[in-house]
Amino acid sequence: MFSGQGAQTVGMGRSLYENSPLVRGFYQQAGEILGWDLAKASFEGPEEFLTLTKVCQPALYVHGYGMFSLLREDNRLVQVKAMLGLSLGEITALAAAGALDFVNGLRVVAERGRLMQEACDQTRGTMASIIGESRETVSELCREFDIELANLNCPGQIVVSGATEKVNAAVEAAKAKGMRRVIPLKVAGAYHSRLMEPARAAFAEFLESIPFKAPTVPVLTNTTGRTFADPTAIREALVRQVVSPVLWEDCMQTAVRECGVTHFWEIGPGGVLAGLARRINKEWPCRSFAEYGDLDG
Repeated sequence: MFSGQGAQTVGMGRSLYENSPLVRGFYQQAGEILGWDLAKASFEGPEEFLTLTKVCQPALYVHGYGMFSLLREDNRLVQVKAMLGLSLGEITALAAAGALDFVNGLRVVAERGRLMQEACDQTRGTMASIIGESRETVSELCREFDIELANLNCPGQIVVSGATEKVNAAVEAAKAKGMRRVIPLKVAGAYHSRLMEPARAAFAEFLESIPFKAPTVPVLTNTTGRTFADPTAIREALVRQVVSPVLWEDCMQTAVRECGVTHFWEIGPGGVLAGLARRINKEWPCRSFAEYGDLDG
């Protein structure tokens, strides 16, 4: 499982860079391609800079790909049944599964982040997390206030997205309806909503120039919660994902039910995905890998 935006933290990946020539090479190559110092942004911040969509997306991609490469180098990935990633993490999963090479994967996340940053700057959008309510209840709230489901992370944890004034009105109404845990999120925009449409259209055009291959391991897409393999289907799903809800719980359930997954390994900082896995099914064994010391044991 590869992390998505929001998992980033200043200092992430420093131990990988310092202890692995392989990972150090990824960061150096990324800096040359991007035209700015990704390693410095990741290791030193400041947090406000690392949090920018156009910065944190390539930062999380290189960190995740580097950690994955160390696990593979250590011969720890001989029984991988499926790969999945939360939002931008889906691109990291595709690169890890061989559908993209490292450089093209970086180009994809960099352009995705840049376009989404532009969309954020052009609109006034935000998001909110609603805890402890059903999909049906939150869907009805979205219809009432003309906002959208953005993330279906696990039972009882749903994120909504849309224009700031509409989300704020929905938050107040939800509290008035007795929904006890409704939390406005500190985000730059309304991700996975129609406000990202400018980014979606430009991203579709950009992806036409990117060569994709069928992945060597099943990869699950956030857009349907199912596997995808055809290069055309991959392009279409990545484009649709920009404005569509992330069906994370569905992805994890499919990984177990159809791909034969018995253990989940999270690759990325923060332990967010392992926490979601435990909320979906506390019996699922999970382990998180973020820094060099996590390779021990």
